[in-house]
Amino acid sequence: MSTKKLLKTLTAVALAAATLVGAAACGEKTPQPQGAESSTQTPDITEAQEKAIRKSILDVLDASDNAKKPDGLSARVTGPAQQVRTSELSIAQATGALDPKATIPKDIAQTIIPTQSGWPRSVFSITTTTKDQQSKRLLVMTQQGPRSNYKLWGVVRLFQGAKLPEFAIPSIGASLGSPDDSGLSMTPQQAVDEYADVLTHGQQSKFAARFSNDYFRQDLDKLSATVQQGMERNHGTQTQTFTPVKNEIAVMRSSEGGDLVVSQINSEWTRIAGEGRESQPASDAERALFGQGKATGTMKVTYVNVLAFYVPPAKSGKKVVAVGAERQPIKVEAL
Repeated sequence: MSTKKLLKTLTAVALAAATLVGAAACGEKTPQPQGAESSTQTPDITEAQEKAIRKSILDVLDASDNAKKPDGLSARVTGPAQQVRTSELSIAQATGALDPKATIPKDIAQTIIPTQSGWPRSVFSITTTTKDQQSKRLLVMTQQGPRSNYKLWGVVRLFQGAKLPEFAIPSIGASLGSPDDSGLSMTPQQAVDEYADVLTHGQQSKFAARFSNDYFRQDLDKLSATVQQGMERNHGTQTQTFTPVKNEIAVMRSSEGGDLVVSQINSEWTRIAGEGRESQPASDAERALFGQGKATGTMKVTYVNVLAFYVPPAKSGKKVVAVGAERQPIKVEAL
């Protein structure tokens, strides 16, 4: 090839490369395998983009709330958040009003954006308190692929006074974690599995000593004790079984070395009235979902529980602690 032709060829290649680089710069980052670190360690979306994503999600929720119908939720809501909101809307149809706990403030106190490229990815955002001073909400928004919408996957009401870890890569970014993260007191998935066992067996669980006491367990124990008092008078029984939902987990690594973990744990609460009596719903929400159903001696209620944990670093001497929870009945049936 002559020198003149070679120069023309190299120039064409350079122009083509420049065009491709320019096109890529206008879009999202080039997909990489999940967990691959960005070379600059900068968040994948800006705070302004997070705000726009969150607004799109809340607009869909507002439309469904106003109509008291779940139609259209799937465009921007998925996973346990969709199951919980669908149940809340069903109850609202029966009662005429949405439960105040379903409120999601439009303003946020903090957002935690992943610094990795690749999918799926999650953004954690923490809202302000509600107008009636309910606790902050932790929102988990997920994106399955580069061209798919971010969807609300989980909502957790944070406990009053809950201490969350710090995130700083940079100030609004963090490293995505995984269910099998190492360097912790236990893996995130192990924390979820063991906590479910503690919920099922209480202090008799062999894992009970590995978890700090928390508001969710305290409230659950009080409710069970109240129901038990009534059942014992009629020789009735009750059991609750908690089961982690496979692959329904989101993890964000903190700058402290621990992980903030959000996971879905479903439960079944079976109540047998005893002495030929009928087992009745135990709350207004259960009553609304049961509707005109025919009561029998046994009632089974399926709940979706969404829990947020802090799993501390290994050798920190700290226990795993739940920092927030959401609990919602989704099915009530007489057996």
